[in-house]
Amino acid sequence: MQQNGRWRPWGFSLAELVVVMAIILIILAVAVPYMQSAHQNAIEVVVIREVQTIHQAQIQYMSQFGNYAATLAELGPPSSGATPGPHAASLIPRSLASGEKDGYLFSMMRVPAGYTVNANPKVFGSNGRRTFYLDQDGIVHQNWGQEPSTVNSPEIK
Repeated sequence: MQQNGRWRPWGFSLAELVVVMAIILIILAVAVPYMQSAHQNAIEVVVIREVQTIHQAQIQYMSQFGNYAATLAELGPPSSGATPGPHAASLIPRSLASGEKDGYLFSMMRVPAGYTVNANPKVFGSNGRRTFYLDQDGIVHQNWGQEPSTVNSPEIK
């Protein structure tokens, strides 16, 4: 195209493209850490809900069988189509009863006062930044370090 006797090519110059690419890279460098943090927050919220699901299942188990379940498998579905009962009450999904879900390892045990549940990241820092604890009181506790949460850890409010 000619304008005032000069040739003006259509499109962008190399310098303009480099500037645009630099701006995009700066935006990505700022946004990616926030996206990773938001993703970990979302996973941790799901894990908190899973711990609360175990608590609700324990309440149902207690009302049906007169005591708390000792393992996650007792709260999970029976294998091979058997009828639900105290050894497999079918109160939580199989994925949670396996003890590993959402990048966290879930453990549960019966204690004289009731039961305890711990959820710890499989790989601390990658799968999660917090550990969680819950007992028969139904209060979820958290720890922002690698150490498993206990009843003395801060409550989630």
